[in-house]
Amino acid sequence: MISAPRRLVLAAALAAPAIARAQQRSVTIVVPFTAGGSTDVLSRLMAERMTQILGQTVLVENRPGGNTIVGAEYVARAHADGNTLLMAAGTTLSINPVVVRNLPYKVEDFAPITLATTYPFGIVTQNNGPADIPALIAAAKAKPGEITYGTNGPTTLTNVAMLLVTERLGIRMQDVTYRGDSAALNDFIAGNLDTLVVAGSTAVPVFRNGQGRLIGWTSLQRMPTTPEVPAVAEFAPGTEALSWFGLLAPARTPPAQVQRLHDVAIESLKDPRIQERLTRDAQFVVGSTPEEFTQFLRD
Repeated sequence: MISAPRRLVLAAALAAPAIARAQQRSVTIVVPFTAGGSTDVLSRLMAERMTQILGQTVLVENRPGGNTIVGAEYVARAHADGNTLLMAAGTTLSINPVVVRNLPYKVEDFAPITLATTYPFGIVTQNNGPADIPALIAAAKAKPGEITYGTNGPTTLTNVAMLLVTERLGIRMQDVTYRGDSAALNDFIAGNLDTLVVAGSTAVPVFRNGQGRLIGWTSLQRMPTTPEVPAVAEFAPGTEALSWFGLLAPARTPPAQVQRLHDVAIESLKDPRIQERLTRDAQFVVGSTPEEFTQFLRD
């Protein structure tokens, strides 16, 4: 019978060659959305810095579709060698497991590495549209169900966030589904969409560039990057809708490899340039341990 300490030593010895082989290949972070959105931006920032820290190429691959199901299933079925990772969003592991029947993956198919960030959504209107939340309420009540807003589809977090906001504000609006933030943004800029509901990485540039009016955040408090923009909670107390981004590997990835990836991911999130960009994009850097992220997913 092998003692517990000897089992640990043996396991480490067996895992070492696999980790060494894994370190010789590039690492791919799969983003389950189209390029250009907030998930993509965070992933590329981290990948660039992780490449420098690891001395090993870290790539980003976009696999959109099915409310993040396509990308998530791909990673869940990938080799558990630490070379294929998933940058999940709240939709992926908070909403889909609850609302999607016959989901081709489950939370237990992943090894959590770190909860990277949390963030609210920005509500952006056309420059000739409602100038603030009270004006949006008045316009929506004048034309119930006619004012459009773009989301990533039914049961995605942008959809759920706006369902909560409109319910709390006592209004009805029309949801228009897009495959990602970039597609919704293009339609908004073209004037084909009344309202944009997106993360700060899209909302803030649109606002700063004069392409739309950022009239509110789905948070309890105002964001430091835009102190002039109110929180929806100022008009509907207690209203809060936050999402998150987290890095995961396939289940059965060796614990030593998960820890190594965690340490590198955390180091990348400490980079002042990345922190400045995430703050500008209205994201809160978290950088949890694998154990804390696991508990977060359970909660």
